Amino acid sequence: MATPESEAFVRTFARGLKVIEVMGQATGGQTLTEIAEAARLPRTAVRRFLMTLAELDFVRTDDKRYWLTPKVLRLGMSYLYTLPYWRHAQLTLEGLCASVGQSCAISVLDGDDIVYIARLHASRILAMSPAPGSRLPAHAVSMGRILLAGLRPDELAAYLAGVRIRRLTSSTITDPDELAARIRQADVQGYAWVDRELDDSICGIATPIRNAAGVTVAAINVSLPSGLFTEATACEQFLLPLRQAASQIRSAMG
Repeated sequence: MATPESEAFVRTFARGLKVIEVMGQATGGQTLTEIAEAARLPRTAVRRFLMTLAELDFVRTDDKRYWLTPKVLRLGMSYLYTLPYWRHAQLTLEGLCASVGQSCAISVLDGDDIVYIARLHASRILAMSPAPGSRLPAHAVSMGRILLAGLRPDELAAYLAGVRIRRLTSSTITDPDELAARIRQADVQGYAWVDRELDDSICGIATPIRNAAGVTVAAINVSLPSGLFTEATACEQFLLPLRQAASQIRSAMG
């Protein structure tokens, strides 16, 4: 793998991707100065990137502010289309959501975060409603815990050594040893339960989605209003449907 110091690393390309990433984190248009400051790049370089992106129709401008165009969605959709299970996963998620009557989602692990690749909302919309592409800290959500449980021991050790564990609510586990214990527990149980660690109004239960080799490649969960469910009642109502859905997705991988 190329590093920023290697000859194979294309620094200009990396900077251009950074500009797109920065623009995608803001609502509405941004000025050249705002983009340059957020990307920590020289204004002259950012101007060239924006002119190139505009020529390729990834960016539009009114000569004062710049914003991304829908064409950028092709970049994200390219990733989803490469997943051998994504199309079937969407159908499976629809069935799961209809059967349990709660919001359901599928995510993958990316660094210290989970990234939603599919999400369906039930009639009971929770206060937090992530959409595909949204990121949440893995340590504080059920899908993150079960995805971390699927890491190799050396990968998990590296994660625990480098992650910034933020206290998001009074219930958030911030002690690395306790977090490691919860992750190991999720691995043994085959599911993760997290209550009020991301938001005081939300709890959730998640199971892994594994490929034919038994490697965890994604997670599927049911999100619930906190206070209405305990771990025991959530397991009783949702664990079997979650595992069945995960099994259906695994079968679609071939």
